[in-house]
Amino acid sequence: MRPRSWFGDLVLIAFLLAQVSDGLFTYLGVATFGAEIEANPVVAWTIAAFGAGVALIGVKTLAAACASLLHLKAMHRTIGLLTIFYLGGAVLPWIHALWP
Repeated sequence: MRPRSWFGDLVLIAFLLAQVSDGLFTYLGVATFGAEIEANPVVAWTIAAFGAGVALIGVKTLAAACASLLHLKAMHRTIGLLTIFYLGGAVLPWIHALWP
């Protein structure tokens, strides 16, 4: 049994907040510009197949579940890197697209 990691907990929370932000911004972006704006082909296909709301809840829930498994395995640096990736590669581009 590993001791509790405050760093790990904070990194997981940051990751989850990044996922929620990306999901909300993606929903706003798709509602504003259409589904073609989504750069991730898997997410774009899921949106086309199931609608933006259902698709985004599904893919973000999957991301949260995967991050939770990484957290349980104490892979906090990996979650931290993924958080930085999402902030720089998804959240910031949406901010620039939605509020130029």
